[in-house]
Amino acid sequence: MSLVVKSEKRDVFGKNASRRIRRDGLIPAILYGEGAGNVPLVVSKKDIISILKSESGENTIFRIAFDSEETDVMIKALQVDPTTDELLHADLIKIMMDKAIRVQVPIELIGEAIGVKSEGGFTDFMLREAEVECLPRNIPDHLTVDISGLHLHQSVKAGEIALPEAVKLITDPGAVTVLIQVPHEEKVEAKPEEEAAAAAAAAAEPAEPEVIKKERAPKEGEEKG
Repeated sequence: MSLVVKSEKRDVFGKNASRRIRRDGLIPAILYGEGAGNVPLVVSKKDIISILKSESGENTIFRIAFDSEETDVMIKALQVDPTTDELLHADLIKIMMDKAIRVQVPIELIGEAIGVKSEGGFTDFMLREAEVECLPRNIPDHLTVDISGLHLHQSVKAGEIALPEAVKLITDPGAVTVLIQVPHEEKVEAKPEEEAAAAAAAAAEPAEPEVIKKERAPKEGEEKG
C-alpha cells in the first residue's frame, strides 16, 4: 500500500508567507505533471524527511492527497538551506505507473578488493549513482557492485553492473564506477642539515682544471705579438 501524504493547495506566496509556513512545520511545494498546470502545495516537512530517510529515498513513490484527489508522485528536487541544512522547498512530479521514467539510483560496493587487502592499493569510488530507465514499480533501491575480485589497476564500468530485470542503463556504459588505484608516492624533501652537508661535499670536490690558452712560440723571423 502506497504512503499517502496529505497536503493543501497554497494560495499565499513570497518569502514572508514561506517563513510563516515553515514556522508551522510545513514547507511550500510544487506538483508538476504532464498535460496539467503546476500546482502549488503545502506539505508536512516531517513527511518529506521520513520519505528521504526510507530505503528508497528520493526514488520513493507515494501518493499526494489534496482537494479530495490522490495522485502518484515522486520527489523531483529539494531546496535546502546551505548553512543549516533545513529543508525549505520540495518539487514533486506526477508519475504514471504504466509509463517508464528515468531516475538516478545509488551504487553500493560490497566486498574488499584483493588489490586493497593484499596489494597496497585503495578503492577509488568514482561513480556513486547510475541513471536507469524503467517502470516506476521496477525502480531498484540501489545497484550492487562486488569488488572483492579486483586487483590493482582493475575497474568496474557502468556497463558491467548487473541490472534487475526490466531496468535499462542510461548512464554511459564506459563510465568507470570503481577503480583500484595505487597510492601516489610522496616526494620527500631534503632536510636543511642534509642540504648543508650536500653543499659542503660539493665544495670539497676538486675543481675542474682551468683551460689556459698557451701562446705559440714565435718562429724564427716572426715578431712576438
